[in-house]
Amino acid sequence: MEKKEEADNNREERNNEGKEEREDGRVPQMALNHISRLCRNVKESTDFYTKVLGLVLIKRPPTFEFDGAWLFNYGVGVHLIQAKNEDSLPKTDRRLDPMDNHVSFQCEDMKALEQRLKQFNVEYTTRTMDDDENGTRIDQLFFRDSDGYCYNFNLKFIFNN
Repeated sequence: MEKKEEADNNREERNNEGKEEREDGRVPQMALNHISRLCRNVKESTDFYTKVLGLVLIKRPPTFEFDGAWLFNYGVGVHLIQAKNEDSLPKTDRRLDPMDNHVSFQCEDMKALEQRLKQFNVEYTTRTMDDDENGTRIDQLFFRDSDGYCYNFNLKFIFNN
């Protein structure tokens, strides 16, 4: 019992670290931790994320009673979960649409990403958004993963205020 109480106390201390009273009611968020994705086949999805996007397979807690995988790199995690049925997954025959739901990542080298996608025969589309008023230019690249989820990669950009 003592170990459990000690663990609970340690957890409470960690949860209180850095907390500030917020009069504005904002939640003290720090950063994106991970995204989760239902998938058709955990192994195939893991192969896509490790081989195409360079994420690293990490140890997953053994307490889960369902098939899945945890991947991590670049400060963000992707948790893959075996879908129970196809209805919960995106349709794979949809065309790429930048206005579709997507997760966006920042990229250092769009040409290298394009070469990587070509190497693995991943369909993608690019577009450039120019904002002459603010002097910004945003290069974007969109593609779908092996389960049909849409991703967007951007070069790092700086807004001129």
